[in-house]
Amino acid sequence: MSNKDIERQYHQTFEELKKIGDSNAEFWYARDMQVTLDYSSWDKFKRVILKAIAACENSGQTASSHFSQVGKMVQLGSGSQREIEDYRLSRYACYLIVQNGDPSKPVIANGQTYFAIQTRRQELADDEAFQRLKEDEKRLFLRNEMKEHNKKLVEAAQQAGVESNLDFAIFQNHGYKGLYGGLDAKGIHARKGLKKSQQILDNMGSTEMAANLFRATQTEEKLRRENIQGKTRANTTHFEVGKKVRKTIEELGGTMPEDLPTPDEDLKKLEKRTQKKLGYYHE
Repeated sequence: MSNKDIERQYHQTFEELKKIGDSNAEFWYARDMQVTLDYSSWDKFKRVILKAIAACENSGQTASSHFSQVGKMVQLGSGSQREIEDYRLSRYACYLIVQNGDPSKPVIANGQTYFAIQTRRQELADDEAFQRLKEDEKRLFLRNEMKEHNKKLVEAAQQAGVESNLDFAIFQNHGYKGLYGGLDAKGIHARKGLKKSQQILDNMGSTEMAANLFRATQTEEKLRRENIQGKTRANTTHFEVGKKVRKTIEELGGTMPEDLPTPDEDLKKLEKRTQKKLGYYHE
């Protein structure tokens, strides 16, 4: 098994161990993490937890917000039950635990990668500075993110068997159809009243762009995680992910992407104007 396969396996394991609380907050149980991180005894693992708690407090965080001590009932061989000590851990708590764990264990190294990435993603999601950005700045930011993730999506699709430009156009249309209630790229162009030369992604508001970014990232991850093979299966996967993103928008009471307003200015024009303003653009 390659290092990438091992990393993917651990990534999936950490995702499967994740729980969702009453307020939709994610958490992990320490006892589950003990087994996954290859600690044979609770006493040894608790020493790592206590080091992580100290690191949390030293960073200026309130430890109780990330490490919540709880009791857990376990079944004994006799059929009776006994309460054992456990912790509910935030993502940040897990990150600190793997940072303070035994570095010789491969799973610890993979855990460090996983929780570092996930913690950074949450920081970006919660970033107040991003929330204060003007709509045009949000569009530019998300469009650049979309460009990067589309490269990764192309790579994942190619590994699945989507090879030619025509193959990828069909693959992309399946994602659009799932997200846009059956509309393909041509249909979206018509719905938005775009010229043939205009790109769909350059004529979205930040809300619509964010939905497409989520579609792209989740499709890429699913193609890789499940090792999807074959153009037909890849197309179906893209459609189903797009459809699930659409369903989530519907359940949240949001506006369907095809019904969101088209911005007044194409992003290409906006980029030129921004670059001219900063003195970077030359005719």
